Amino acid sequence: MAAAHPDIDALTALFQKAGLSDSKTKETIANKRIAAQFEQVLTLAGAADADADAVPGKLGTLYYLLASGLTKQALPHVGFLTQAVARGDLTDADRISAAIKFCEAQPEAGAVDADAFRAACGVGVVVTPAEIEATVAKVVAQRLAELQTKRYAMVGLLLGACRRELRWADQLAVKQAVDAAVAHAIGPRGDLDDVKLQKKKQKEAKAKAAAAAPHAAPAATAPGIVELAQSIKFVQEGELARLHRPGENPQIRPELMIEHLKRTGGQVVTRFPPEPNGFLHVGHAKAININFAYAQAHNGITYLRYDDTNPEAEEEIYFTSILETVEWLGFKPHKVTYSSDYFPQLFELAVKLIEKDLAYACSCTGEEMHAMRGGDSRGSRTECVHRSRPVAESRAIFMDMKAGKYKEGEMTLRMKMDMQSPNPQFWDLVAYRVLNKPHHRTGATWRVYPTYDFTHCLVDSIEDITHSLCTTEFQMSRESYYWLVDAVEVYKPVQWEYGRLNIANAILSKRKLNTLVTQGHVLGWDDPRLLTLSAVRRRGFTPEAINAFVRDAGVTTAQTVLPPERLENYVRDHLNQVAPRLMAVLDPVQVVLTNLPADHYEPITVANHPRDPSMGTRVVPFTRTLFIDRADFRDAADPNFFRLVPDGVVGLLNVPHPIRCTRVVRTADGAIDFLEAAYLHDDAAAPKPKTWIQWVADAPEHGSPVPLEARLFSNLFHHANPFDAELVPNGWLSDVNADSRRVITGALSDVGMRAAAAKGSVNAAAAAKDVARFQFLRVGYFAIDPDSDIPNGQYVLNQIVSLKEDSKKD
Repeated sequence: MAAAHPDIDALTALFQKAGLSDSKTKETIANKRIAAQFEQVLTLAGAADADADAVPGKLGTLYYLLASGLTKQALPHVGFLTQAVARGDLTDADRISAAIKFCEAQPEAGAVDADAFRAACGVGVVVTPAEIEATVAKVVAQRLAELQTKRYAMVGLLLGACRRELRWADQLAVKQAVDAAVAHAIGPRGDLDDVKLQKKKQKEAKAKAAAAAPHAAPAATAPGIVELAQSIKFVQEGELARLHRPGENPQIRPELMIEHLKRTGGQVVTRFPPEPNGFLHVGHAKAININFAYAQAHNGITYLRYDDTNPEAEEEIYFTSILETVEWLGFKPHKVTYSSDYFPQLFELAVKLIEKDLAYACSCTGEEMHAMRGGDSRGSRTECVHRSRPVAESRAIFMDMKAGKYKEGEMTLRMKMDMQSPNPQFWDLVAYRVLNKPHHRTGATWRVYPTYDFTHCLVDSIEDITHSLCTTEFQMSRESYYWLVDAVEVYKPVQWEYGRLNIANAILSKRKLNTLVTQGHVLGWDDPRLLTLSAVRRRGFTPEAINAFVRDAGVTTAQTVLPPERLENYVRDHLNQVAPRLMAVLDPVQVVLTNLPADHYEPITVANHPRDPSMGTRVVPFTRTLFIDRADFRDAADPNFFRLVPDGVVGLLNVPHPIRCTRVVRTADGAIDFLEAAYLHDDAAAPKPKTWIQWVADAPEHGSPVPLEARLFSNLFHHANPFDAELVPNGWLSDVNADSRRVITGALSDVGMRAAAAKGSVNAAAAAKDVARFQFLRVGYFAIDPDSDIPNGQYVLNQIVSLKEDSKKD
């Protein structure tokens, strides 16, 4: 790369000669990388020559697009790319982007295959207006029924589909054609297509309905969370929408692609490849959704592949949990595979690498390798003394490693890459190491095991993966990924990286989660305070809410840190639709209705869901004695407290008449023992209550109340980032919130608990494999915990999320 120009005036003149404005020139010079690359491109184009004319406007723009988009992997081919722009092969940003990606996959040395380059970048391809019109008409016709329902909300999806089929067409012309076709099919935009107006009308209608019938609202509309959880829009926009189609990714030998397409039929193939050394967490839910949804959007398939190359850390419980979790989220893999399935092929490819003098046996220790790579000081790097070992010798040692003639740590097989590369993933990575541990599937067959860096890309190749989608932490690994598959001359997939999903106030690292578990800060990997998927499942989160959360967040290359409340909002919105309602009091205080007879019994029919009649009703007893929550009573009147006070009136949910507190009965130490009240059923002048509270009958003869244990949870850490040394100077474990789990043993619920616990939140089929969930009115959403013994009437509940706070709750 050319160094930044020492003469700013000369650099300014050169950039303005290429058509940059004064402000754009200053902005570019301030960016050392782009400035150096733009200068290099213009120099290669001859624009820096003293007698060169000004660069034509569009050509200058294209040179700038090339310079700003150049990556380290494509930089060795900058001369070739500059020539392609100069001769008119690359005429727009899309072609330049494709050209850079093509060159990223090419060897640093040697000529670029011109024919493959032209095919990959659409050189010379002209898409006529007639072809655009015909393709747009076909796409609109295929989705006409959906378009007629969703109207202009479908435009983005239709545009994405058309752009994929018309890769090299004028994108403005494609958009205009889509707009015209949609208007022809469903008419011009109207009020129905004004999203803001429709939201305003829906909000007004909802408020009006609620005001008219606060206790008998109309049936709920289609659940938005379920729609979000099933939407594939998030993989049809942004960078994902511009990924290559099968067959478009260049190969070191063209016949590799021909053979690949014969095996796949041109189908999109993705994979979710977890390491079976821990439990999946919410961040993995993003990876699962992206891989499965991308394949679904393109009528493809997705493998669940266990990357089981480390027998030291793998346990059967992890394999079982991973598959159960993927299926719980609603995904069915095309096939479940294991990296160990391919151990024989991987070993043969390692031998091939040795025979090409691209791998060598190395007896250096880990500390010695670290020092050769610059050590802690990141100093100069040196090549290993074993790098020049003869091929035959390295091959013989590798065979001895396989035969078990070396102990662990005595010998490795390393790839002969480039120790002077700026990329650490090119510093002669280890391909195989000795591990004298039995493997869960292969037993004691193998004494050498491939590393992740060796296995991952080659198994992607063996399984014909078309899109290897992973998080940006593997971005630097892309170069070594491509190097290895080209080195052994096998089919080369394309790796593309997206930003990892992180949650504030939480830990997602497997190693740190293990620390929390083993040191007793939490009660296991499925402790509901954690964000492992087994933990949130136990807590009661729904798979639909989790899928909707990650899909609605979208896919970008930026790291995403979201507050836990955002995930909880999706859970709450879904449960609001599907969870039956019950009445419960967590801190009960008894109320005696003194003006009712001792044997008073009145059956009250209660809807299980106020907006979903299909959930049916239940009958709860209303008797002389009942329980309310202690928080719903205050000893002294308060103008801002609308619940029960001495001589105050409050409504009981679902009960025809209110009650008035007439007496507070206390224990010897002054604590409240119970309350006496009057049931105002024969008082026509009784004031209308300002609020209604939940209650539970004290009627053992009618099976009420149902005793239960309630577990309430808050953030496991005090701070959003427990690794912030300024906020948490004593280390992240010191930030653990010791009060994040609270157990209430004396809670009570109405008789509907028994049926709700048996049926689950939606239907019997769901309940058979999932937890039962419900809303305790005015309290929150809860789920049955596995610690429950339902046949013996022992109910243990986890609070899933709270209700949205109501400013008028008092």
